[in-house]
Amino acid sequence: MDFYLFVFSFASFLRLALAGIATSASAYGDILLNETDTAILLSNDVISFGLLKTNSSIQNLTYENVSLLGTVDGLTGQAYTDFPSNTFTTTGNSSYEIITGPDWAGVIFTDNDTFGSTVQRSWFLHASEPGIHSFVRLAYYNDTVTNKGELGESRTMFRPNGGPWTHIVTKTEQWAPLPGAVAVEDEVVVQDATWYLGFTPDDPYVIAESDYFTKYQFADNQTNNAHGLFGSAPNNTTLGAWWVINQKDTFFGGPLHGDLMVDGIIYNKQSTNHGGATNPNITNGFDRTFGPQFLYFNHGNQSTTLQELLADAEQLADPSWNADFYDEIAPYVRGYASSSIRGTFQANVTLPEGALKPLAVLSANSVEFQNSAANFSSYQYWAPVQGDGSVFIPRVKEGWYRLTVIATGIFGEFTRDDIIVNAGEVTSVDATWIAETAGTELWRIGIPDKTAGKYYVFLISGRVSTNVVSFFLLGEFRNGFERDLTHPNHPAKYRIYWGAWDYPTQFPNGVNFTIGSSDESVNWNYVHWSRFGPTFIRNETITDINEWQINFELKEAPSAGSIATFTMQLAGVETTAGNTDVASGSNPTVPILTYVNNQSKPLNWTIQAYQSSSCGERSAISCHLLRNKLEFTGSWLVEGWNTFVIVLPFDAPVYVQYDALRLELKETSANQRDITYDIEF
Repeated sequence: MDFYLFVFSFASFLRLALAGIATSASAYGDILLNETDTAILLSNDVISFGLLKTNSSIQNLTYENVSLLGTVDGLTGQAYTDFPSNTFTTTGNSSYEIITGPDWAGVIFTDNDTFGSTVQRSWFLHASEPGIHSFVRLAYYNDTVTNKGELGESRTMFRPNGGPWTHIVTKTEQWAPLPGAVAVEDEVVVQDATWYLGFTPDDPYVIAESDYFTKYQFADNQTNNAHGLFGSAPNNTTLGAWWVINQKDTFFGGPLHGDLMVDGIIYNKQSTNHGGATNPNITNGFDRTFGPQFLYFNHGNQSTTLQELLADAEQLADPSWNADFYDEIAPYVRGYASSSIRGTFQANVTLPEGALKPLAVLSANSVEFQNSAANFSSYQYWAPVQGDGSVFIPRVKEGWYRLTVIATGIFGEFTRDDIIVNAGEVTSVDATWIAETAGTELWRIGIPDKTAGKYYVFLISGRVSTNVVSFFLLGEFRNGFERDLTHPNHPAKYRIYWGAWDYPTQFPNGVNFTIGSSDESVNWNYVHWSRFGPTFIRNETITDINEWQINFELKEAPSAGSIATFTMQLAGVETTAGNTDVASGSNPTVPILTYVNNQSKPLNWTIQAYQSSSCGERSAISCHLLRNKLEFTGSWLVEGWNTFVIVLPFDAPVYVQYDALRLELKETSANQRDITYDIEF
């Protein structure tokens, strides 16, 4: 299959001319650069586009003589950077500098306001590459007003107005046809950015994916390598447009941070608070360059699939790709870390037994990787721990880092601070991760994997009243990673509008879960709602669902001096603070109360406003992660049947998504204690 059919068309270049009179053109290898009164025009053998001088927007973009963005109409028909949180703004009167080299050309646009803020957007065209390299720099220097507030959202978007596009693609397993014009015309709003399309059952999207459409269902985390749009051209070729995330080190939040990818617009998010994410506080001296990322275009023959074009794009998601070119332009892109200030990290990690899919993360020193934005100068990297325990991460910017190792199936994580990476050197680390324990494990619900989707229950013999040594089940929390089998794409249910899975119908008696006999794929939901509804299919609000019960049987009563530990790992909790970190609304903090048997005093873990994340309601399975260990005297447990009742505030607009729960018991001669402590990760 030929992805690169280089057919130069000077006519397509001339069609770029926006309003204005063109001046003389210049060539830089395969690149032609021209300038009009209103735009800077760039082209090579395969793509051509114009950069609007006033605001740096890309317009009139063609690839292989096909218009990819369509005509400009308001904000559509363009690729551009904006800031919905308004912490930074563009002036609409940018200055610009044209930079050229032997086989490349670029334009750096700068906006400076009167308050010390700088916004720079840089676009580069290199040789005959079918794509555009992108950087965004944000800076703030103000000795008088030293705090500008949180950055909030910064994003660069490929936002077509029509064009050849027929499908949206997050990754190989998550894609769908774009809803058709009739479906959009007949859509019904069910919540923000979410619509019911079921009145057009013959629409290709409705047939393949769902009766509901929301931009959130095509989100992904930062392990995503490329995402975009797929379509076809009149000459019977298939087309792809992709944001290739070839360098992720200037983003924040680590590999598990999720955000919007594509919904008809292709997003490249530099910063966000979606999913309760921490984003940087803009203070005097803030200076951050995000990128590079690559806006890439490819095509195939009539039989080429979207998965094949995506796989081609994903090959470029390698930080070493084009490193020489990026080094060449580094003197002009302020804040880009060239190869001269990068080193290599390697490690040998001994993992605890049962660790699956282990991942090593380098991030801000002394900070949880999900909160790395607290240090706005920090960089981030990750790589899988191989079967022999080895880890290899090249091209790490020099500096101090925290090493974190996480793995499916293991509670907690391994961390080590003060890892030093020097430019031009190899940093080697030996690490042994000893799994945490608080005694004999009585039971667990869920696979600790930082999501509210997967599960297992593992019963340890000795105190559990079964005769088996261990009892193991593997599957999914209901409505989490469970697949919707009513549509051919079989999307994971958590991705679909939450109201489609009617909790009162699925759980008419609530959650009353018995260790050893209940089935998590049927009896444990992916969201613990305090109240449910109204939704598109349910007019009323159901309020008597805030209590969940867990039942388990012990063969004998714990000794008087024993200590029990109840570990809760959460994939997300929403308070009325939402994603804002601000104590607002009726329930900005949420106590999660666990009543053990007939004890009148519950175990209490109160979620704070800054720990909140809008998660399940935004089609997410993993958001701001939280962890808590609750200790209590083992004498609260009895021989025979025991109950835990987990209680959320009654009739409140809040919910919890569990990652995994575990109960352990430690025999000790120490005095009985009733201690609660929490750990956030």
